[in-house]
Amino acid sequence: MRRQETENTVSASPVFQQATLPCGRVVQNRLVKVALYEHLATFNGGPPNTYHHDLYSEWAAHDWGIIITGNVQIAPDHLTVGRDMVVPPSVFSGHVIQEELRPFETLASVIHGVVARKDEKRSGGGQKNGTLAIMQLNHPGRQSSNFMGGRMPLQAPLAPSALRVNSGSNEGLVSSIVNASFFQTPKEMSEADILETIERFTRAAVLAQEVGFDGIQLHVAHGYLLSQFLSQKTNKRKDAYSYTNALDTIIKCIVDQTRACTRKDFVVGIKLNAADYTSPDSSDSVESSLTNGEQQALKHLLAIASWGTVDMVEISGGDYEKPDFMNAENYTSKSARQAFFARFSHQALRTLSSVYPSPSAGATASLTPPLQRPLIILTGGLRTPRLLHSALEAKHADLLGIGRSSILCPDLPSLLREKQLSDDEPFAAPPDLRLPTTLSLPPLSWLWALVPKVKVIGAGVNMAWYVVAMRHISESRERTGGKGAVRPDYTIGGLGGLSWMWAWTPSHPRGRWTIPFLLVTLVALVAYLSPHP
Repeated sequence: MRRQETENTVSASPVFQQATLPCGRVVQNRLVKVALYEHLATFNGGPPNTYHHDLYSEWAAHDWGIIITGNVQIAPDHLTVGRDMVVPPSVFSGHVIQEELRPFETLASVIHGVVARKDEKRSGGGQKNGTLAIMQLNHPGRQSSNFMGGRMPLQAPLAPSALRVNSGSNEGLVSSIVNASFFQTPKEMSEADILETIERFTRAAVLAQEVGFDGIQLHVAHGYLLSQFLSQKTNKRKDAYSYTNALDTIIKCIVDQTRACTRKDFVVGIKLNAADYTSPDSSDSVESSLTNGEQQALKHLLAIASWGTVDMVEISGGDYEKPDFMNAENYTSKSARQAFFARFSHQALRTLSSVYPSPSAGATASLTPPLQRPLIILTGGLRTPRLLHSALEAKHADLLGIGRSSILCPDLPSLLREKQLSDDEPFAAPPDLRLPTTLSLPPLSWLWALVPKVKVIGAGVNMAWYVVAMRHISESRERTGGKGAVRPDYTIGGLGGLSWMWAWTPSHPRGRWTIPFLLVTLVALVAYLSPHP
């Protein structure tokens, strides 16, 4: 009797209610494991490997509604900082090598819970877990770094316009030199370059369907290439691909071609920049006016909804010049919602609902079925069961994006389903990435004051810790065979995270290094001392 009461309570929870996407696919619950930077592939990029498979096996074991992969790059010569998953080159050659597709097939099967890893006997008996597997597709554009971007030295990355990252910043001479060493001035894309990129995104989407994924998400956020085309800051073109035209001439073109080449029920999602950034501590109410950047993003969202071809839009923000998406979430926020983009997403949902009313709302009969709007994913700051419920009930989102909390607590859906967390209990404790006490005392504190303020490096401290935490999940899954809850190693601080992030290869986990550990630690120390925005 008690078990039946628990099941009824869970089914009544808005978090575990199903949602239907416009393409017809059903999301079994509202929890979405959003894309995270993984840094698990080979140094110059490559396919998913056993580390990816073990990591995703842990998430797959707990029945998330949707699992979105870390970004899969469509161009091997445009990586972020190496170790990215990359679409196999043969996909674009017209002569696909099936052996290159198998790691991706395994990853899709892992997410669906059918197999844990291709070389293990564990399996789900061929029964899928109901989770939708979504491949995130990306091209970093000008944010592809010099040393680890997959290109030859001095070969410039492609971008809408020839504007280097932080080229107009006032961060000082030393910071400008550091930024220039990481990012060079990109080459402005020709029309042929743009058309080839559109074709690459389309073929990558077809690959995702062929290897067993349920859909794709286009990364149009965080200052990457597609986002660069939509920003007046990074796109100074005056042709058909200007920032005022690019939504139709590039993003819509990719979506339309993907729809033409895939099944009707293939999921197409977009990760969209809400604005340059919305502070989680903002005192603005939900009713307050949107910023200029948010108003532009809302126009883009309404246009995307009008296409009738996009199933879900994730609200996000930030780029390498203002890398808030890489920072640790603000656990001291006093906001009632504690969600980074809740104000914008609430306004977006309200506007979309007024433009696309429910068919049951008494609309005039028509031979043309009413257009169903894309579902909105809100990501950031959702750290307690109460916040999840309030985000849905207050109509701040349709789906709940869980990022770094999915690393701290990969079994979150199971914990929520079994009601092992109280309403206001955080899913897991955040890492303590503050400076060591010894570095806040003279004379080390004097040296700290002289270190250049390079925002993207400081923000990378947070990213590095979570990268190492994901490896820990993968390696724990390998050792234990998936038995018992997996939690991060909190003994690794920010400095340790940066060190272990770089002193590692897939074939040599922690304990063996491809470069001297002391050298990596020295570089990490300089980066760690950079203040975090």
